[in-house]
Amino acid sequence: MSAPRCAFVLGGGGKWGSVEVGMLRALVEAGIQPDIVLGTSIGALNGAVFAADPGPIGVMRLERLWRDIGETGFLGGPVLDRVRTAVRLRVGLNDPSAIRDIARTVLDGMSIEDLEVPFQCVAASIERAAEHWFTKGPIIDALAASAAIPGLFAPVEIDGEHFYDGGLVNSIPVDRAVELGASEIYVLQVGRVEQPLRPPTKFWEPALIAFEISRRHRFASVRDGKTGGADVHVLPSANALDFDDRRQLKWRDIGDADELAGRAYEASRDYLAEQMTATAAGVEGGLSGER
Repeated sequence: MSAPRCAFVLGGGGKWGSVEVGMLRALVEAGIQPDIVLGTSIGALNGAVFAADPGPIGVMRLERLWRDIGETGFLGGPVLDRVRTAVRLRVGLNDPSAIRDIARTVLDGMSIEDLEVPFQCVAASIERAAEHWFTKGPIIDALAASAAIPGLFAPVEIDGEHFYDGGLVNSIPVDRAVELGASEIYVLQVGRVEQPLRPPTKFWEPALIAFEISRRHRFASVRDGKTGGADVHVLPSANALDFDDRRQLKWRDIGDADELAGRAYEASRDYLAEQMTATAAGVEGGLSGER
């Protein structure tokens, strides 16, 4: 595959992944199309659905998918059923089939190679203690592995190897886009990186901050300018999340998915319009200077 010019990078974030749907709508309306889509966890699911049909119809399918999930509950089901699942699996509260069932409603029977736009997603290999990129093969298996949050899901086994959520190793995989040679990168993230961390002040905060550092450190390369010369656009989520935001305790409740997507759409639409205006002004200034 030749080096992609434009990459969409969709980060993880569970229920907050609905903001990425609004961002995708803004990108499509702005006429920006990816040469490759990269995703982690819920970003992998959003990215795969979009890569299957990278236009208005793909965005509408994602919007409908999130509404359907909202009606049934994110990884829903009675508490007793989840307890029984935990007893049966011993290492997870939810059966991994939950993610598979969600993905099958749009991508059933498809392979990564079948998608309209090249797509890759990342998961964490337990045996190798390393990130693993799925670039071919059954898409449902890859998405289940990328979204297997430790504790909530049992590891996903593929070809004798076991995988956990890709957010453990590369929560917002900008560096993968740089590695592949992308010159223009649009980052779709759920809001965490928009809020700076601070030293802990309460006894339960050190663990939360340590986890947030581990989740963010790869993305910090963008702030440090290590982007291989690529233009990187971090789209605003309008959903800034502090590491101790109590809303995160309600991770199964996505009744506000439409609202979150709508705010992200408006913020990203305005951001892209400003970027295009600045680019046009720069081009015009350059032409004036040549005269």
